[in-house]
Amino acid sequence: IPGYGDSPPVEMVVTAQGRRTFLDHVLQELGMQRPVLVSPSMSGRFSLPFLLAHGDRLAGFVPIAPVGTKDYTAEQYRSVQTPTLILYGDRDTRLAPQALQNLQHLPEHRVAVLPGAGHACYLDKPEDFHRALLGFLRQLK
Repeated sequence: IPGYGDSPPVEMVVTAQGRRTFLDHVLQELGMQRPVLVSPSMSGRFSLPFLLAHGDRLAGFVPIAPVGTKDYTAEQYRSVQTPTLILYGDRDTRLAPQALQNLQHLPEHRVAVLPGAGHACYLDKPEDFHRALLGFLRQLK
């Protein structure tokens, strides 16, 4: 993610609109048509503005305890029709409950909880994570 960790700061990602535009450019450059966007943790700052503005361009959305869910209203979430798998580890007791509380307003959502997994549930329980993700992908149109 630009501007995080050791990556250089990028001026355009300072605002939610800039992050949405940045992600839009990445998807265009990759030539992706209706991708499924998997969004763990800090990537929520990019994926959520994109989802709310361009959710119709995604085949699916998989938030994994993303940050920034409280920045949007229940009404904004209710307007999104993108099939969503809300995925998190049951040992993530800080960010996951907050994300679930907000993301459950997405009308086309389901929830998968990985027992014994923390915030990086895909690292803690990779087989369970992939099983849940593949099950969701198989059900998409």
